[in-house]
Amino acid sequence: MDLRRLSSFLAVAEEGHFGRAAARLFLSPPAVTAHIQQLERELGVPLFERSPVRLTAAGHRFLGHARGLVDAANAALEDMAGLTERANTLRVGVMGHGSAELTPAVIAAFRHLRPHVELTLEALTFTEHTSALLEHRVDVAFVRPAVTDERVTVDVLTTEARIVVIPAHSDLAAARELHLADVLDLPFVALPPHTPRPFTDYLYFTEARGGEPPRPGPDHAVTPQEVLMSVAAGRGAGSALSSFARFYRWPGTVCVPVVDAPWDHSVLATRTGDRDPHVQLFRGLARSLAPRFGSGARPGGAHPLGGQQDHRDQGDHHADAGAAAGGAVGH
Repeated sequence: MDLRRLSSFLAVAEEGHFGRAAARLFLSPPAVTAHIQQLERELGVPLFERSPVRLTAAGHRFLGHARGLVDAANAALEDMAGLTERANTLRVGVMGHGSAELTPAVIAAFRHLRPHVELTLEALTFTEHTSALLEHRVDVAFVRPAVTDERVTVDVLTTEARIVVIPAHSDLAAARELHLADVLDLPFVALPPHTPRPFTDYLYFTEARGGEPPRPGPDHAVTPQEVLMSVAAGRGAGSALSSFARFYRWPGTVCVPVVDAPWDHSVLATRTGDRDPHVQLFRGLARSLAPRFGSGARPGGAHPLGGQQDHRDQGDHHADAGAAAGGAVGH
């Protein structure tokens, strides 16, 4: 039985509302609705009455089973995460180009200080904004934008201007700079329904749209490469942080600054309360090295959206961070 469907079921049961449940899970309402429908088909009974939203008799009966299954799965994940065989492993998730030049610098510094630790890298898609971390598939994650979730702690690493990625033959491509009014009507590449809401809001400039969705292009994408293929074919547009232009040079595409768009962040995300010494050292290195790469963000500064910030034990690793900066990064 799919744990994502069970989580959606429990959220709707507790919130009494599909929209609030979706916001809580960082999913879109259609994704939560699909999870419930799939679960109802699997069980062969309706679990909710829709107007108003409330549990059916079958839903009440299933509620205890669902909670038990999710609790058991979470307990298993926590137990397995603590096995000694993982004691010398650190799994690093990276969405796109991560935090620009800072990402490889932090990785190199960590490897310099902990050569005996097995460090693995996992590319994250747009849909894995927080899920890979919360599902214990990675231990730290370079993602954007910042997330407000009590289960996740974020360290803001870069604060950057925004750009729009458009076809080179577009009428807007020759502009040295653009404004939000110029780009909001572009057909943006579509994202899967289960993409976390913070990422869709970031990509589509949702706040500037007053909460309205963009005009969708014909293509879906979950990676920067897929966005660029669609843009190069003249089938859509995308947006990014300014550092994107340095890392993704794609024929047929142009990156143009959006000068009145609010600057946004790349962050290092970790599980709140994770006291693993490798995770803490990696966080300390990221925070210490960030100013060397022109981040524009104060290391360890409070996240303006109110995300979790955990400063405990950071001081224990600053000496290590300074040594690694000179020995592995060369700045």
